[in-house]
Amino acid sequence: MTLFKATTWTRAALFAVPLFAAQVAVTQLQTDVGLSPFSSAFAAEKKEKSQEATRRTPALRNSVYEKLSEAQVAAEAKDLATAKQILDEMIATDGKKSLNSYELANVYNLYAFIQYSREDYAGALRSYEQVVAQPDIPLAMEINTRFTIAQLYFVQEQWQKGINALIKWFEMTDTPNANAYVLLAQGYYQVKDYDESLMNVQKAISMSEEAGKVPREQWYNLARYLYFEKNDTNSTVVVLEQLLKHYPKKEYWVQISHLYGEQKKESQQLAAMETAYVQNMLDKGNEQITMAYLYLNADVPYKAAKVMDKGLKNESIEGTSKNWELTGNAWRQSQELDKAIPAMEKAAAKSSKGELYVRLGNVYLDNDQFKQSITAINKGLSRGGVKRPDTARLVLGMAYFNNEQYEKAREAFIAAGRDERSVAYADQWIGYMDSELARQKSLQDEDEAMQEEEAALQAELMQEEPESKEGAVPGEG
Repeated sequence: MTLFKATTWTRAALFAVPLFAAQVAVTQLQTDVGLSPFSSAFAAEKKEKSQEATRRTPALRNSVYEKLSEAQVAAEAKDLATAKQILDEMIATDGKKSLNSYELANVYNLYAFIQYSREDYAGALRSYEQVVAQPDIPLAMEINTRFTIAQLYFVQEQWQKGINALIKWFEMTDTPNANAYVLLAQGYYQVKDYDESLMNVQKAISMSEEAGKVPREQWYNLARYLYFEKNDTNSTVVVLEQLLKHYPKKEYWVQISHLYGEQKKESQQLAAMETAYVQNMLDKGNEQITMAYLYLNADVPYKAAKVMDKGLKNESIEGTSKNWELTGNAWRQSQELDKAIPAMEKAAAKSSKGELYVRLGNVYLDNDQFKQSITAINKGLSRGGVKRPDTARLVLGMAYFNNEQYEKAREAFIAAGRDERSVAYADQWIGYMDSELARQKSLQDEDEAMQEEEAALQAELMQEEPESKEGAVPGEG
């Protein structure tokens, strides 16, 4: 059987770069790692004094606390102008000198929130940098702010600076969670350091699985892409199997089918694609055509023909000459010649070359439609573009022979024999035809001889009958 090409996509197109939302809102990222938008502004002092005795944080005085609370209430009410005005007054020339480092840190922290709310990411970044520049601020406040700084670098697509800031954050925290490792993995991905990216996203996946949670689809997708870029097909398949377990989607069935093919696991390749097809996931023509090729490669031509026929009828598969030819070939291999012929007729009619008319002639011949076979092959030869005119003329000779047009059959075989690739077959057919004609002539001669003997015998009987009448005695009865 002919091995058909089992895919119509390029490998690169199938496994395109996954989409990652670089500009995720800072508040969402903070939520992912368990932080609040205000970076624990006022709670940090109580929280961290027990963690690091060596860091002596200045006290937050009540008068400053009240001003900060007033600004925070305005900010939370979306009255950003009022909030900013309060903060401006607090760090006016004289006021700024009266604030200690912790109080200043809280002022800049609220400034950053206001700027971020206005989508002034560069301004927010500068303010957060001012927060961590203050000496002796609570450890929790510095840790939270450094994480936010890293996020803001990523929001502005300053990938390397974001990576550096995040590494600094990792050095300070004792309990990084899976989301933080993913964020670092995405940063490394953006600077094309795929080994570091893969290491970090796999760490996140492992942490999530160990905690009894299902890792996020995006995490698996990053790992899938990175393994694919490393040409690690086996690991890519493992990740895709996890994706299909937790997030069954068409693209993953198609991708894993392709990779099973690369692993020479033909039965799994077919099963994966068929799973998507029976769920009506394969809504694109090229996907359905690939399904048909896989059925053909598995020697299931009837299913291939049904896939093509359905797609052509509902127009999800384009009605090109090539697609009708594929359909006709599948029906022919299924021994459904009455269905193969209309498909091949459409394929031939849509082609500018004669090759498909020759193939149509072959199908007609298989179906004992000799006159139609002769017409189709002659049309193909006259149109041109036939890959093997010699074999076309061999088939034409067979059609003429079966239609009892022996002289034309001989001409076709002789013409085919002018190509050295077909001379042996042409001679065999001419020899067979001559012997068959001789056999028919012999049978005809025998038949004629028998007819002559029967005629002679009949004539003798006719002559004997009058003689017997003459010898009869009159009156005797």
